Amino acid sequence: MPDYKIKEVQNHKELMQFIQFPDELYKDCAQYVPALHSDQVRSLTSVAPLKYCLHKLWLAVDGERVVGRISAMVNPRYNELYGRKRARFGWFDCIKDFEVARLLLGTAEDWAREQGMDEIHGPLYYNTFGKQGMLIEGYENVPPFNCLYNFPYYNDFVQQLGYGKECDWIQYKMVANHGVPDKARRVSKLVKERYNLHFGSIAKLKRDKEQVRKFFRVYNESFAGSVMNYIPLTDEEIDEEAAAVMPFISDKACGLLLDEHEEIVGFGISFPSISEALRKAKGRLFPFGWWHLWRAMRNYEITDLMVNGVSPRWQNKGISAVYYEEMADKALKIGNRWAISNPQIESNSAVNIWNSYEHEPFMRRRCYIKKI
Repeated sequence: MPDYKIKEVQNHKELMQFIQFPDELYKDCAQYVPALHSDQVRSLTSVAPLKYCLHKLWLAVDGERVVGRISAMVNPRYNELYGRKRARFGWFDCIKDFEVARLLLGTAEDWAREQGMDEIHGPLYYNTFGKQGMLIEGYENVPPFNCLYNFPYYNDFVQQLGYGKECDWIQYKMVANHGVPDKARRVSKLVKERYNLHFGSIAKLKRDKEQVRKFFRVYNESFAGSVMNYIPLTDEEIDEEAAAVMPFISDKACGLLLDEHEEIVGFGISFPSISEALRKAKGRLFPFGWWHLWRAMRNYEITDLMVNGVSPRWQNKGISAVYYEEMADKALKIGNRWAISNPQIESNSAVNIWNSYEHEPFMRRRCYIKKI
């Protein structure tokens, strides 16, 4: 009989066990995309949100064998913004044994109560920028690098433990090399002419630190009122995300729409898919992981549509048609055949834009919630 116990992660050895556990759990899963271990160390120990978030990490063990892991977090900025007393759980993985899931989530719930919380939801990251949502549809597909993957039994376990749906995020797979419909192109032309809009240079933006900060502030503004559970980034988080993301974006697959005063109107950011490269890297940059990633960043056959947004004062004016036309034209130039949308909340009307393109369901993810 197994003798499962919970232990808090307290040293580097246990941290690496926490990080590497999914690699063993999913070693025979053709869809799993491992995160780089170095990125995970940083995410769990030194990222900007940890300046204000509380968090704990635990392992479930059977003797010396790791059988599960979980993190619990409290983001006080979220609770203040939404008037809640909520904790979050994340980094949840376990073997196919309900008792392990019960111990892990029970430990997270107990800690949340100790912090004065009365609800817990997840899987979530500290803020809105990290991986979130438990996969409930699309298990046959390989996820983008910034999305979670999990076995179907995870959902069975959390529901048995009293968790219910808070919200779902949906993703689509689109044919990227068919251009945009003539109607959308006509709308784009009319909107550009009416408001005197033009496209700026991502390369130029990247060279100006203050313009990069302005870009992320527009990002904050564009999602603050429309994305469920959104937490605006702090200045420190903006600088950290800019340092992590900006080196990898280019004018080849991204669009930056400006008005006549050179102010940001809207944007569309895409990456070449690096999921297969991460699978080959197996969590490590060295000795050959960097090579797989370097090659992947130059192959645009499949792209991940990371984020699209419009400044609040420009919303509901047809702006999306303008940058979707630009990105579709660029897709043809770079040999992009398929595009995978970023997870979007199912209640957001912006998901209807994909109806203008040849598309199919790709993945659906769920945030679960429980009163504690």
